[in-house]
Amino acid sequence: MIRLVVTDLDGTLLRSDHKFNDEDMVSLYRLGEMGIIRAIATGRSPYSAATVLPDDFPIDYLLFSSGAGIMRWSDKSIIHANQLSPEIVQCVIALLEEMHADFMVHEPIPLNHCFHYHSSGNLNSDFERRINLYKDYSQPLITGVPFPGPASQVLAVLPDDIERFNAISKKLNGVQVIRATSPLDGKSIWLEIFPEGVSKSGGIQWLCSFIGGIKSDDLLALGNDYNDIDMLTLAGEAFVVSNAPSELKNKFQVVPVNDEAGFSHAIKRVLKID
Repeated sequence: MIRLVVTDLDGTLLRSDHKFNDEDMVSLYRLGEMGIIRAIATGRSPYSAATVLPDDFPIDYLLFSSGAGIMRWSDKSIIHANQLSPEIVQCVIALLEEMHADFMVHEPIPLNHCFHYHSSGNLNSDFERRINLYKDYSQPLITGVPFPGPASQVLAVLPDDIERFNAISKKLNGVQVIRATSPLDGKSIWLEIFPEGVSKSGGIQWLCSFIGGIKSDDLLALGNDYNDIDMLTLAGEAFVVSNAPSELKNKFQVVPVNDEAGFSHAIKRVLKID
C-alpha cells in the first residue's frame, strides 16, 4: 500500500512555464485527503524552491539540495541537515582548481543559496548565467587561502561531456557525487558534491525512519533526470515523465511529459483513482 509519494520538481511536477497543472494540484490535495504523505525531492535550495512553491502548497515535506536537508512544510522548519567539513571543502576546492573546473562553494543550510564562485577563465555561459541569477548572493572565491568554514555542497558546472564528468568524479573521495542536468540551459552537466550518503534516496530513507514504519514498497516516486535514479531505484513504484532521457525511460515506468500532468497519470495508475 502506498503511504508516501515523492516527486521531483523541475521538469517533473513543475511545468516548463514554471507553473503547475491543475490536474496535478487536485491529485496532491486528493493524496492528502487519503492520508498519503506528499514530498518533493529537488536539487533546489529552500530559497530557490520558495520562488515557485507558495507557502500553502499541498505537500508535507520538502527534501531540498538533493537530500542534503529536509523541511517540514507546515511550519517551514528544517528537521534534517548535512554539511561538508572545512577540511573536505578545502580538498575539493584544490582538486577542482587543478582540473580547471568552474565551480561554486555553497554556504551551510539554511543559507545555501549563497555561494563563493571560482572561474577557470574558460567560456562557460551556464556558469555565468547562474552567477547572474544569484548576483545578490554570490561573491568570488578568494584563492590561496583556506576556505573559512563548512559548506552544504560544491557545484561544478561542466560542458555536456560525460568523460569530463567521470574524470573529475573518480578523483573525488570521501564525498557523494551526483550528476544533474542544468535546469538553466538543459544540457550542461552539474557535478554536485555533497557529504557521503547524501542523495534523494538517502533523504527519503531518513524521512521514512523519522515518520516510522514506511518501507520501500510503500513508496511511489516520480522523476525526470539522472539525479533521480537512486530515488527511483529505491521506490516500490517508480515512474519517469516522458521528457526524461532515454536511459531512464528504458529502466522505469513512463508517464506523459511534465506539461501534460504526468504526475497525475502515475498517481491514478497505481492508486486506481479517477
